[in-house]
Amino acid sequence: MPGSNKPLLSVLQGKKAEKTPIWLMRQAGRYLPEYRALRADKGGFLELVYDSDAAAEITLQPIRRFGFDGAILFSDILIVPYALGQGLRFEAGEGPRLSPPLTDAALASLEPIPGRLEPIYETVEKVKAALPAETTFLGFAGSPWTVATYMVAGRGSKQQDEARRYAYRDPVAFQEIIDAVAGMTVDYLSGQVRAGVEAVQLFDSWAGSLSPAQFEQWVIAPNARIIAAFKARHPDVPVIGFPKGAGGKLGAYARETGADAIGLDETVDPVWAAAEISPHLPLQGNLDPLALIAGGDALESAVGRIISAFEGRPHVFNLGHGILPDTPISHVEQLLRLVRQ
Repeated sequence: MPGSNKPLLSVLQGKKAEKTPIWLMRQAGRYLPEYRALRADKGGFLELVYDSDAAAEITLQPIRRFGFDGAILFSDILIVPYALGQGLRFEAGEGPRLSPPLTDAALASLEPIPGRLEPIYETVEKVKAALPAETTFLGFAGSPWTVATYMVAGRGSKQQDEARRYAYRDPVAFQEIIDAVAGMTVDYLSGQVRAGVEAVQLFDSWAGSLSPAQFEQWVIAPNARIIAAFKARHPDVPVIGFPKGAGGKLGAYARETGADAIGLDETVDPVWAAAEISPHLPLQGNLDPLALIAGGDALESAVGRIISAFEGRPHVFNLGHGILPDTPISHVEQLLRLVRQ
């Protein structure tokens, strides 16, 4: 039976586990000395993503070191706008830049280049061939609202003001951006599955910046369309929805998007989430990344609260957001001992 020998995949399919499976967002990255060494050797971030041998190695590094139950593809959510025709570069110390920003150019002026997705599929194939049999392989993409914020502004921003202004000023044009991202995302996730991933996650990192009406329009509706179209192609592949910052809107997101599992950020009370969201729907999360940095008693207490809150339901242990670069390796080891006790 699919997933029966893979603890993480089994939980994402709605089954309860004797031992809670664990993986961490951004588990392949800067907190690992082996990653820093490879990046120093290979060059910048985008160069690593597009070197399928290097990207596969980075994906596998935390599996070798920690034996997580899931491997998350090493890539970036901005590969989709890059495939839609925007230029993409990463500025040292400043993050990604997309050009032209859609405040200055029309979506119709972009020429899609779907071939830019092919090296990512090659990475998937290489990781799949090397993963332990019990490890679930997770693919991912950014959700349309979050991706659109970068496309409109040409960069990340704390409040997403430019995208929010654009959506109010010209909702028809903004809908076209959302639709373009959604269409490419379905193809992208489907390509990852064909290459070997077994579950996927939709990251909506900036979902918390929207009003309730905008959340329905720009988060719930496009994610529901993506999941429905993806499920029409891959009905047995679980989809994790992660709307960071959704707060009280999580219940509606869980009911209306069709996601198979819901990721919770660190601001969500796990007791509230367990009561609010159907007990049959797997939940993922939601340790504060700073509690992991603190380690010791603080970490033990935080892990205990989460495990207790989700006892008796399908639960995947994870952070509430990505692991931070200054996280001590020994604290990750402590976390694994606590979860697997």
